[in-house]
This record gives sequence, C-alpha cells and structure tokens, in this order.
Amino acid sequence: MSDLVNPGYSPEEIRQLRDECLQAQRSFILTPHEELDEPTGDEFAHFQFVGKHQEREVVYDAVMYTLRLHHSSLVYEEAERRATKSFPLYTPVEMRDETYRANEDLDDEVELFVTELIEEIEESEEVKVQEHLELDTEADYGIDLDACLNVDAITDEVIEKFVRDYNAGTLSLDATLYTFKSVDEEEE
Repeated sequence: MSDLVNPGYSPEEIRQLRDECLQAQRSFILTPHEELDEPTGDEFAHFQFVGKHQEREVVYDAVMYTLRLHHSSLVYEEAERRATKSFPLYTPVEMRDETYRANEDLDDEVELFVTELIEEIEESEEVKVQEHLELDTEADYGIDLDACLNVDAITDEVIEKFVRDYNAGTLSLDATLYTFKSVDEEEE
C-alpha cells in the first residue's frame, strides 16, 4: 500500500500516538486483542509505537510473542496436520463451519492422538525456533511488525527495551535454535 494513503504515516496519527504514549509514560500503547489475551496470557502483546522507516516517521503496529508460544504453536500445527492424515474424517476446529456435524467420539480420539503426537514431536526436538522479526510495509495502517523473543513473558519492560533498541538500531536477535517441552500443570 502506498504511504500516501496509509494513515500510519500521517503526522496527525503520529502526533496522536506520541501524545497517548506521553500520557501513559511509555514509548508504546497496548492494543486490546480480546480473542488472544486469554489463551496466551503474558506470552503475547499487541502494541503500537512511533519509529522510523526509510528516514520517515511511521506508526508501527506490532505483535510480540515468546519463543515458547511460537514453538508450541508450530508443534500443535504439525501434530494436527499429522492427525488429519491419520483421521481423514476429522475436521480441525478452525475449518468447521455451519455444515459441520459433530462427532464427539472421533474428536476425543483425535484430541488424544494429537496430545501423543505433541509429546513425540517435542521429545524428538524436530521443531526448532529462533528469535525473529518480520515487517510488512504493505499494511493498511503504518507498518506491521511481528517480533518473537526468547523471554519468559512479554512485560512492559520487555516491550520498552524492544522499542528503545529497535528505534536506536541496536536490536540484536539471538540466532540460536531452541526447542521446548510442554509444562504439565501437575509438574509445576
């Protein structure tokens, strides 16, 4: 999208976000994300901040998530992909529509199978992840930024440090490949 029609490059939008940040005494403003707040807890944040891209100020519309959350998402996707191959009549939850007819026995069997596959994938450490940053300069509003960091939680302090380092050009991402294992609540 051309920055001529992208309101994230507008001086008024940038000034408004700067004012909100000033009032909040932060370098960013959190953006509510109802459907993702609950399941990810403190492993995910959606926020906006002012930065520069190609020497022009712009609003960055950012999401940040932990490496552990990213890993568990990839492991689950792989387990579900394998399960749908083994159970061709199973319809994954995200693909169900108004024509879907529930089959609780099959769903329960597949859910158990997916859990076993997750354990197997984690044990074999076949899914590896690393810190990364993705920019989408063709976004409808400003620039979309995805950041995945190897931190225990996405806190205000983590976001502040990220924004400061990103804007200063000193952000350094860890290229190490990591794997994680699920934490059973019973083991904690």
